[in-house]
Amino acid sequence: MSIVALEKVTFYGHTDDRQQVLSDLQKFGCLHLIPLAPEQEPLRKEVGLSSRSRQALQFLTSCPNQRRQVRKPKKFNAHEIEQKALALSDKIQNLEAERDFLVGRIENLKPWGEFAFPPRDELNSLSLWFYVVPHKDMKYFESVDLIWEVISRDSRFCYVTVISENQPEGMPVERVRTGNKPLSELEDRLEEVELELEDLQAERTGLTRWCTLFARGIDRLEDQAAVKEAAEQTYAEDPLFALQAWTPEDTIPRLQHYAAEQGLALETAEPQKEETPPTLMQNPQALAAGQDLVTFYTTPRYWLWDPSTIVYFSFALFFAMIFADVGYSVVLGLMVSIFWKKMGQSEAGRRFRILLVTLVGVGVIYGVMVGSYFGISPVEGSLPAKLNILDMMNFSVMMQLSILLGVFHLVVANAITAWHFRRSIRAAVPIAWIFIFLGATALWQATSHGEKLAFLEPVGMAIMVLGLGGVMLFKSTEGPLWKRLLKGLSGLTGLSNAFGDALSYLRLFALGLASASLAGTFNAMAGQVKEALPGIGILFALLIALLGHSLNFILALSSGFIHGLRLNFIEFFRWSISEEGQLFNAFARKEKESWKT
Repeated sequence: MSIVALEKVTFYGHTDDRQQVLSDLQKFGCLHLIPLAPEQEPLRKEVGLSSRSRQALQFLTSCPNQRRQVRKPKKFNAHEIEQKALALSDKIQNLEAERDFLVGRIENLKPWGEFAFPPRDELNSLSLWFYVVPHKDMKYFESVDLIWEVISRDSRFCYVTVISENQPEGMPVERVRTGNKPLSELEDRLEEVELELEDLQAERTGLTRWCTLFARGIDRLEDQAAVKEAAEQTYAEDPLFALQAWTPEDTIPRLQHYAAEQGLALETAEPQKEETPPTLMQNPQALAAGQDLVTFYTTPRYWLWDPSTIVYFSFALFFAMIFADVGYSVVLGLMVSIFWKKMGQSEAGRRFRILLVTLVGVGVIYGVMVGSYFGISPVEGSLPAKLNILDMMNFSVMMQLSILLGVFHLVVANAITAWHFRRSIRAAVPIAWIFIFLGATALWQATSHGEKLAFLEPVGMAIMVLGLGGVMLFKSTEGPLWKRLLKGLSGLTGLSNAFGDALSYLRLFALGLASASLAGTFNAMAGQVKEALPGIGILFALLIALLGHSLNFILALSSGFIHGLRLNFIEFFRWSISEEGQLFNAFARKEKESWKT
């Protein structure tokens, strides 16, 4: 777990070579460009690449029927394929909307049968008004002086037509709008629309043969646009140009070799403390999902540290404590196995599936420890019963376990921060907070356990006083002692945050208990139904168990992700990630990421 050390590189070359140099550096994909020119208007994109190009590609790749891909670009025109795809998409969308409208209108007209409105003058200025009336409200028509007729009936409604010059008032229901087209005409139009949709879908299927070339074309055009945009960020004063960027230290030899080959001048410089380089985190492939979790919420400043590994494992543990069931973890594992191949199609998906496997593994282990198998406790004397070392119903123990785990988590946050600033006086404050957390925990344990741990009371008090003194002395390191102490007093307001953050970990116990209790409740309900209804009760019991556990699984899954991440993002980061940075954005080609068949 580390933030990659960067260096600032500056290339100098002839303006005639600028375009080629930028194209080559884009292939390297290891630079985060630093704008040297003032901000300009957004770059106008290449002809053939519109804002809807990706929409056109998604329209073609989502087609259920795919044709064999054309590999040779001899007869390929990206702009033409884009326009055809977008035109098809718009036509299909409009026709599907019309089809849905026609289906609804036809369904509404069927009770009225086939009819066409006569000209108004043939009805002596009278009009037809249509109403769908519940049977219980039909008595209204018998009490009014209106010309009406029941056209048809079903089990719930009467379909009534009223002849009147003006719309009748005081009707028990709102009028129905039937439109001015007869039923047969609507049915004929529906058939035309469906046939036209079939033709358009066939045309769409034919266009899918160009997906690979089209995707490459989009990526190539976007790469060309990115090179032009990068050129706008360079400094040029004929006959020279300068390009500046951040790059990982280990790429410097490669860039020096390239510069020597191309006749470019290259300067390198280490970042200064007043500078804010972008943050590039590097973790082993097995733990890389941790940095995805971190950057989902924030990006640590370059001068801080990478919390990815700690977030990875702490999230897995918190998720397991909230899930708190072997059976649910196994179900999650089955779901992961089903989507394993699909998730492996992208780098992010491969990292995420490793995280899910970790969640399943830790979830099974914790579920065995608390002895919950779809809410069922293991049989007395069995191996699972012997492995059941935690009692979820022992509120006192589980609450203490959750808070102690939270204190440990917060102590780790401060300890790593102190280690990161070990060569600076800034390390004193996180060390002082470690003393406060440990001292307060010792006092709490001494109070909770009476004479057994009474010896911890003076020890905890002494450690806590040292911590409070450290916060007061080192919260501020500038100015005379009395000013530092005043600022230190304001730093002690963090005691309320420390207390609240530690107690926040009680959610691990509360949510785990809720999940286990719901699972047991659904099991009990299913058992009661089975006993009350011999025979057929088995079916109802299975339905109750299936629906109940499905609902509980979804609730536990969402709670595990939301609160497992929240304890890292809010409580843990409050004590470890004090400053936000900028994510490293590599100037790299996209073409290699093209859609594949």
